[in-house]
Amino acid sequence: MQQRKLGSQGLTVSAVGLGCMGMSQSYGPADEAESIATLHRSIDLGCTFLDTAEVYGPFANEDLLGRALAGKRDKVVIATKFGFRIEGGKNTGTDSRPSTIRAAVEASLKRLKTDHIDLLYQHRVDRTVPIEDVAGTVSDFVKQGKVRFFGLSEAGVANIRKAHAVHPVSALQSEYSLWERNLEAEIVPLLRELGIGLVPFSPLGRGFLAGNAQRAEDYPADDFRRHDPRYQGQNYDANMKAAKVVHDIAAARGFKAGQIAVAWLLHKGDDVVPIPGTKRRSYLEENIAAADIRLDAKEIVSLDAALAPDIVSGPRYGEKMMALVDRHA
Repeated sequence: MQQRKLGSQGLTVSAVGLGCMGMSQSYGPADEAESIATLHRSIDLGCTFLDTAEVYGPFANEDLLGRALAGKRDKVVIATKFGFRIEGGKNTGTDSRPSTIRAAVEASLKRLKTDHIDLLYQHRVDRTVPIEDVAGTVSDFVKQGKVRFFGLSEAGVANIRKAHAVHPVSALQSEYSLWERNLEAEIVPLLRELGIGLVPFSPLGRGFLAGNAQRAEDYPADDFRRHDPRYQGQNYDANMKAAKVVHDIAAARGFKAGQIAVAWLLHKGDDVVPIPGTKRRSYLEENIAAADIRLDAKEIVSLDAALAPDIVSGPRYGEKMMALVDRHA
């Protein structure tokens, strides 16, 4: 698979990565054997940029990767994240105090069964801790060789600048897709200015753009989409109508709708590396194949227009989760 560079510090990854969260939570029951088979197949296909976090599970996802990657650690680039307070097996809020970061990194290294983390993200900005302190703490781990590169997730303009001034930020991970374009006005220009790569998560709109979306109430109680505003009521109807162009282009080209959505992201710049999540080999293979799709200018214009920010209906999260997205600080 083609390789892409994230940031200016030397981080090179596969053009398409693999989001591993669903192997442990959020989108229905997990099948560990299939998840491990998916991880191994990903490596075989050259999709070697693997994304996890301590809070996925919690802890179970890192543990899964640690076991699955035995004897294969040198074949992959592992990204993980800190930044939440986990008590009694639950996420109880943000916590990026330096002492918490240090404990989280050491614990992640043990679960992942490795001596270094390739890309370490702050999962969400903690408004009670100066971002300079966060960057400084991660910088210490870089100096120790326990972390190679520093990243942020869902951070806003001011905090990206502040963090980058202390230690170079190689990548910003944020939701970005045909379905969610909030980064285009301010964040993407800033990343290009500073030489920071973009890692879009949920590139398929949490499955909505893949072509098999159901209404929120049709998902199991433990499925994240059951509470997604864009899957509910009139929002669902409006978004299905808007997404029709993705399916039309896919049908005309003989591809899957989700592949067109991933290909659209890859056309947004060589510094963009989407990480579609899956826990099944069949979907993994579809996502990886999107790297070879070339969209023409007319198709890109049609996609841009049909799913413009003012057309997609409903907020991407409920109020509680939106409060964790740093766009004004």
